[in-house]
Amino acid sequence: MSYSELIHRVAEINDVLNALSVLTWDARTQMPPAGAETRGYQLATLTDIARRLILSRELKQALEAAEREASGEPPDSIRARTLQQVREAVEVLSRIPEALMGRIAALKSTAQAAWGQARAANDFSRFRPYLEQMLELNRQLAEAIGYAEHPYDALLLQYEPGMTARGLKALLDELKSATLPMVQAIAEKEPPRWDFLTRDYPEDLQRGFALGLAQQFGYDLSRGRLDTSLHPFEISFTRQDVRITTRYRRDYLPMGLFGVLHETGHALYEQGVSPKLTRSALSTDFLGLYAVGGASFGAHESQSRLWENLVGRSLAFWRVQFPALRATFPTQLQDVDAEGFYRAVNRVTPSLIRVEADELTYNFHILLRVELELALLEGSLAVRDLPEAWNAKMRAYLGLEVPSDTLGVLQDIHWSTGYFGSFPTYTLGNLMSAQFFAAAREQVEGLEADLAQGRYTPLLQWLQNNIYQHGRRFTPQELLVRSTGSPLTLQPYLAYLREKYGALYGLGPQGA
Repeated sequence: MSYSELIHRVAEINDVLNALSVLTWDARTQMPPAGAETRGYQLATLTDIARRLILSRELKQALEAAEREASGEPPDSIRARTLQQVREAVEVLSRIPEALMGRIAALKSTAQAAWGQARAANDFSRFRPYLEQMLELNRQLAEAIGYAEHPYDALLLQYEPGMTARGLKALLDELKSATLPMVQAIAEKEPPRWDFLTRDYPEDLQRGFALGLAQQFGYDLSRGRLDTSLHPFEISFTRQDVRITTRYRRDYLPMGLFGVLHETGHALYEQGVSPKLTRSALSTDFLGLYAVGGASFGAHESQSRLWENLVGRSLAFWRVQFPALRATFPTQLQDVDAEGFYRAVNRVTPSLIRVEADELTYNFHILLRVELELALLEGSLAVRDLPEAWNAKMRAYLGLEVPSDTLGVLQDIHWSTGYFGSFPTYTLGNLMSAQFFAAAREQVEGLEADLAQGRYTPLLQWLQNNIYQHGRRFTPQELLVRSTGSPLTLQPYLAYLREKYGALYGLGPQGA
């Protein structure tokens, strides 16, 4: 009975968090600009309600009784993992002052609005005071959560439990050493033709084609929808309502197209969580107070990158899909074939915008952001000096001069929402994506032939069985070991990059 009481209370908390997510989706897609201030109060109120419910005497009593009931339960059972998730959230949230969480929640909406206005005006100074406030609040948050070595460790706990600043730096350094020679070698090669990507592509046609691909992957529109936003995202209100957004440019086809494929990967994860986990602690990040079903942000990102890149940027994919794309845009693509399109959307060239970066240079964008976040949290970098520091690192890592704040320090929404510590999960997701995909290729008989024929269900079913259905029941490392036989490793990702770009650019076996 105590476990049933706990589950009931957990479901109520999940409902509150989903209501918070609905308001967040509305703020990013449809809310009029003047609504930002009051929306911030609404988000803060719901966040406070959720926190109070988690830390209530009634929930703690139900948790303690349920833990006694479950004594001897297998440690990885749904019941045991549910109790573990709730216990960890109670212990961590108990250390965070109520007023601090309220201030962070209230600031998000106004900070996002200020970021959007600053981005449109190409004026970092409009966003600076909000970022200074958000940074200070995240410093206080890290101190409240607690850490052994670096405040970044505490913030990473919200997005990638088990990862530390030290471990992350070692991983990024190894990745940089392995991929930089490939980037340098490719810079000396003749680039593929890609002028046709910048022709006029009407947005309604882009949307229709991209949404059709999402449905072929398995995105269920009876439980989802596609909208536009300033920054693409996926958000779910249980597995029954999973929404995605993208942004379009009429003069650059890949932005909207691959934005949809990326967010579809996130959506497939959420729609694939087992129905029996709906409104449970295993479909909710109680620590971060998000209604999220994935094991971690990195695990979630592995799925967006897998469907966007390992499937959606493959030659096999475009051999199947290009005829329909050319039928949609007959004039724009009349002088292009499938292999030419494949080469164009996989060209390696340093770019200013992270979400438009190729697979080889993408992780340098993450390295830049992680280093800046570490410096900001340590106090060795002031917010007022952030644009200059950003521009210097873009020059050092990618050899690019940043012409504006909009194309530089203001390009991402993350800092306005307080997501300090979330950027590393993109690179972690890249690594996991290759490891999961390599395992699926080994374990699913005929998978290569299926993908070559445009049959995506066998891959989706493998991912469903090994990853999606479990929600937050297993940690990312547990998911990797269970499905691939190994904890996180760089090797499948490096092998994938070397094979793909070696063939595209005629590189040697080590990518040089």
